[in-house]
Amino acid sequence: MKNTGIWAGRQVVVLGLARSGVAVAKCLHELGANVVVNDLKPREQCPEAEELEELGIPVLCGSHPDDLIHEKVDWLVKNPGIPYHAKPVVQASEKGIPVITEVEIAGLLSDSPVIGITGSNGKTTTTTLVGEMLTKSGIQNQVAGNIGQALTEAVRSNPKNAWLVAELSSFQLKGTRTFKPDIACLLNVYPAHLDYHLNMDDYLASKMKLFQNQTPEDIAVLNRDHPVCQEAAGQIKSQVWWFSRKEEVPEGVFVREGMVTARIGDKTEPVLPVNDIALRGEFNLENVLAATAMSLAAGAGVAGIREVLKNFRGVEHRLEFVAEINGVRFYNDSKATNPQAASKALESFREPVIWIGGGLDRGIDFKELIPVFKKRAKALIAYGQTKEILTRRGKDAGLKDVYSVDGLETAVKRAFDLARPGDVVLLSPACASWDQFTSFEERGSIFKKTVHNLQV
Repeated sequence: MKNTGIWAGRQVVVLGLARSGVAVAKCLHELGANVVVNDLKPREQCPEAEELEELGIPVLCGSHPDDLIHEKVDWLVKNPGIPYHAKPVVQASEKGIPVITEVEIAGLLSDSPVIGITGSNGKTTTTTLVGEMLTKSGIQNQVAGNIGQALTEAVRSNPKNAWLVAELSSFQLKGTRTFKPDIACLLNVYPAHLDYHLNMDDYLASKMKLFQNQTPEDIAVLNRDHPVCQEAAGQIKSQVWWFSRKEEVPEGVFVREGMVTARIGDKTEPVLPVNDIALRGEFNLENVLAATAMSLAAGAGVAGIREVLKNFRGVEHRLEFVAEINGVRFYNDSKATNPQAASKALESFREPVIWIGGGLDRGIDFKELIPVFKKRAKALIAYGQTKEILTRRGKDAGLKDVYSVDGLETAVKRAFDLARPGDVVLLSPACASWDQFTSFEERGSIFKKTVHNLQV
């Protein structure tokens, strides 16, 4: 690690426990900082507190004390999900105290090359693919950030020349100042998290922080088929490599006559036929192209990339095949937390689809789902806070079988009753999970458990 000597005696408040809060608190404490951790949850809901206190790190739970933020505080390291209107964040901003996320600390400490990946949809699949491609090519790496371990935890254990492959959310990036990946990728940008960012300008600006410190020696990988990415290219100082399903690009990875093709410098090379890719769906093809471009930029070989793409079948909760029962195939796409992701999941199938969706109501009208319901859905089953508006959209699409149910388990059982051999039952909720579940992972796990119980 680098910059390890600058933390001794610094006063740091870590706001929010969770995975990243615990990791950054431990890291800075070991480097000599005076760390205090604060979490609004009551003590009984903070099991991590005891571990930190055993190390000598004070943990304050249950409220935000009035004297938590004072003039001697050097940094406020905020859990990414905590809003900027939270009392300690406002107090720090008013006092001119830097408000950052754990990713910023990781960037200050890391002496490893970094690949940073962001976007509204596809981050986890793409990040996982890059890690697999580098590994298969014999290149050391660790996958971290918004997937797996916290980035500061990975920095502490990463060999100096091993790549850090980081999935990064807009929440994490908004709190960065100096963070600079050697390779940075923007997959796409769709309306999302507007309850946090309040408007699309702030959401996009947070994503674009991934590129703010790059230089002409660095590489930016962008989606040529996405208008927002095309426009964003004008703000970027680094070398731009494109990926595209639809057209050849001057530098990057594209599809030509059914073949994934890489053009780097003056060399154009076929990678593999699109039909040989194990992942389903056009949106996963975009993820494949992006991952291939980044992996080539990091030194991976075509042979290793090709082998991964022939065998990689996806990440849990991302269009994940669950089971086939009586000729009906069940897919778990719980990570589809917005309409765009759900649309792409539906478009991945040619079979009749019984669609299950619903969840947290963020005021979305879901009208963009009507065309894809018309083309792909045999039936619609909605639950959660958005079930009424989703059933209306199903009826707008002309679907005859449209149902509103109380919960996910009931939805799965209803879908199974409706399904016939050759059908697909797809959980792709188009909504966040927090009305009924703690996370999309919990939602997906309950879906899978319910499906497997149908076989009992």
